[in-house]
Amino acid sequence: MMKESYQVFNRDIIKFIAMLAMSLNHIASIFMKRGLFITEVFIDIGYLTAITMCYFLVEGYYYTHSKKKYGLRLAIFAMISELPYCLAFTRESILSFCGFNMMVTLLICFFILVINDRISNHFLKGFMIFLMFFISIFSDWPLFAPLFTLLFIWAKDYQKRLKIAFLIAMLLFGLFSFIEYIEFLPLHFNLLYSLGRMCGIAIGGILVVYLYNGKPGSKSDFSKWFFYWFYPLHLFTLGIMRIIMLF
Repeated sequence: MMKESYQVFNRDIIKFIAMLAMSLNHIASIFMKRGLFITEVFIDIGYLTAITMCYFLVEGYYYTHSKKKYGLRLAIFAMISELPYCLAFTRESILSFCGFNMMVTLLICFFILVINDRISNHFLKGFMIFLMFFISIFSDWPLFAPLFTLLFIWAKDYQKRLKIAFLIAMLLFGLFSFIEYIEFLPLHFNLLYSLGRMCGIAIGGILVVYLYNGKPGSKSDFSKWFFYWFYPLHLFTLGIMRIIMLF
């Protein structure tokens, strides 16, 4: 009973928090000067979104009535989101290719779920999952989103494993950040920088492990489609604002 007292967020509420965090991350990445404290805070907070979305992707895969329709929705919005994604993250010009967007990455993660679910041969399964990891290199959150997905597959229905999964994700993300900037930042700054990066993953873990009550929230069409449409629409808006500021 004590545990349930603070599990007050349903899935929709956590997704709204994730969308807000993602927006702050994108605003900081596109418009704000790097190195400022507020910029780094906005960026770091935004890191909770990817791992949270991977968690709900795995959860949704096992609970959806139609995996085919689930994958098709991801594919459609992956295509819809590509132009807004490139529009938002192009630097110093109108439009250029900036890699594939996060919906593409989630589609790749969906394929990992399908492979894990339907291929029994261990060698073939391992090879196909490796291939998905490789393909993710060309999209947003490369390697990490597929890794998060595998961790959540492993942790499915086990609360203790779920805590371990978030801990592993947080430590690996912090280590990667530290290695990435080891040549560019003094040791103490790099440690602080990496700890900041880990905070977003940690917040995502707190939301899912301790505050999520397992309930879906609203079952309305608005709630269902809002989270699909928000991603391309907010990127398109930011992209238009970025272009206006060029002139």
